[in-house]
Amino acid sequence: MTRIFLVVSLLGLTALPSAAANLAKTYSYFSVGGTTLEELERQLNERGPHVKSTGRRHPGATRMQFNTRLGYTEKSGSCRITEATVTVKAKVILPRWRQRGKADQDVRLIWDTLSDDIKRHEEQHVVIAQNHARELERKLVGLGRQKSCAIAAQKATATADKVLDKHDKAQAKFDTIEGASYEKRMLKLMRQRIRMIEAGKIAG
Repeated sequence: MTRIFLVVSLLGLTALPSAAANLAKTYSYFSVGGTTLEELERQLNERGPHVKSTGRRHPGATRMQFNTRLGYTEKSGSCRITEATVTVKAKVILPRWRQRGKADQDVRLIWDTLSDDIKRHEEQHVVIAQNHARELERKLVGLGRQKSCAIAAQKATATADKVLDKHDKAQAKFDTIEGASYEKRMLKLMRQRIRMIEAGKIAG
C-alpha cells in the first residue's frame, strides 16, 4: 500500500533524526537570484515549489511517500502479519542563492539564517514521518492472528489509514506551531549567528 503526503516549509526548528523505518531521502534545489532582501523575497515567491493545497509557492517543501510491504504466515487455519516494513520516500526541496557573494553582509546574515531554518524545518517533517512509519510497523505486526489472510489484509489497511491520518494531523500541527513562532525564532537565530560570527566560529 502506498500513501503520498506533501508538507511545505513555514520555516524552522531543529530536530534529531529518528532511528526506525526505512528512509530514502533525496534533495533538489531551485535557484534564486538578487542581492537585496526584497529581490530574494520576490524570487522565493516566484520560484519556490507550488503546493496545490495552499494554492501558492513556498520557500521549501518536502514530498513524502509511504510504501508498506507485509509478510503473512498461514498456520492451522489462521493468518497473521509476521513482517511489516514501511519505507518513507522523502524529496526535500530547498532554495539555493546564486548571488550570495555580491550581497551586503547584513543580507547574507539574514539569508543564511533563513536558509538554515528552512532546511531544519523540512528535516523535522521527515522525522515526523519516520516516527509514524515506525508506529505503523509496530501496529501492523501487533494485529495478531486473524481467520484468514484476506481479513488480516483488511485490518492492515484500516490500521494504516488511522496511523497515516494521525501523521497528517501531526504535520499540520507542526506547521501551525512553526508559523506562530516564526518572527521570535528568526530573531533568536540571528542573534546566535551574530555571536558565532563574532567568535570566529562561522564566516559572515
